[in-house]
Amino acid sequence: MKPRSASLRRTTQETDIRLRLNLDGRGRYRVATGIRFLDHMLELWARHGGFDLEIRARGDLDVDQHHTVEDVGLVLGQAVRQALGSKKGINRAGYFVMPMDETLALAAVDLSGRPYLVLQAPLRARYVGDLQTELVEDFFQGFATAAGANVHLKVAYGRSTHHQVEALFKAFARALRYACSRDGRLRRQLPSTKGLL
Repeated sequence: MKPRSASLRRTTQETDIRLRLNLDGRGRYRVATGIRFLDHMLELWARHGGFDLEIRARGDLDVDQHHTVEDVGLVLGQAVRQALGSKKGINRAGYFVMPMDETLALAAVDLSGRPYLVLQAPLRARYVGDLQTELVEDFFQGFATAAGANVHLKVAYGRSTHHQVEALFKAFARALRYACSRDGRLRRQLPSTKGLL
């Protein structure tokens, strides 16, 4: 089967983002967003998802991080949706429970075509590295909206905000990896009784 990939560019007055994604990759990445902790999260997302990812983002970071973080989530969601194509033969839904030292995070994803985000993560620190933690929700909201996915994320417990955010991204990557995976027995079927996703 040929690799499922997408290449996108999104340019606004606030951001300029170029992205290449291969869902059937080997976890290779080249990421530069101007926000180093976001880079780190996207790098581990690629590695844990088994996705090949290239992102170059330039944003108005002199104003705020919000536009860059949200738009990267949007473009990544668009790329996943485009790379999946018809969605025939995919598992469609996936979940993962990710421990990281004292933290436990959970992620569930359904590539249903219906965007919805539920995020339960009481992040106490205002920043983790150079990333404003309130923007974690904006990233995942952008992804869910553009991908047409239900994304449910929860930090069950944990002390370190760094570990909480990292565990969320790892759990999300692994849940999405399973949801995107193809099942050879169902390769001609759409994973929906409605006949539409």
